[in-house]
Formats: sequence, structure tokens, C-alpha cells
Amino acid sequence: MASGKPRKNPRLASGRKRARQNVALNAANTSLRSKYRTAVKNIEKAVVAGDKAKAAELFTKAQSVIDTIADKGIFHKNKAARDKSRLSAKIKALAAA
Repeated sequence: MASGKPRKNPRLASGRKRARQNVALNAANTSLRSKYRTAVKNIEKAVVAGDKAKAAELFTKAQSVIDTIADKGIFHKNKAARDKSRLSAKIKALAAA
């Protein structure tokens, strides 16, 4: 019978390698997710400030970050499209206001 507590260190070499890879992949994904959040936050700050030019410039840079995250599978492609659409709508609303 298996005990309820998982092992700390895998026994098999493939398991040890997988554990090492998971640490590296987790760090890379966390970094990209942080970059995404920062990009979105900066755009929203520019929108609140009413600076359309700065918001549009930040949006063009953020698009590549969002697309990268979707390509790597960190976020679903539909979430990325939805986020880009909403940010674009916020920027376009500045022109109308």
C-alpha cells in the first residue's frame, strides 16, 4: 500500500530530472506572468491618466508579451485575445472621451 505522504526526492533518474526541469520551467513561467501583469498594469495606469499616446505605445509592446505567453501555453490563446481586445477598447475609449 502506498503511504499518504509523497516522497521528497524521486528515486528514478527520470524523476529527478523531471523535478529539476519543473523548477526551471516554473521560474520561466513565473517571470513571463509577472512581465504580463506589469505590462497590463502600466497600460491601465496610462488610461486612467488619460494619456492616449503613452497607452497606445505601451499596448504595442504588451501585445508581444501577451502573444508570447499564449504561444508558450501559459495562458490560453482565447484569454490572450480577450485581454488584448479589452485593452484596445480602453485605449479607443480615450479618443472618444
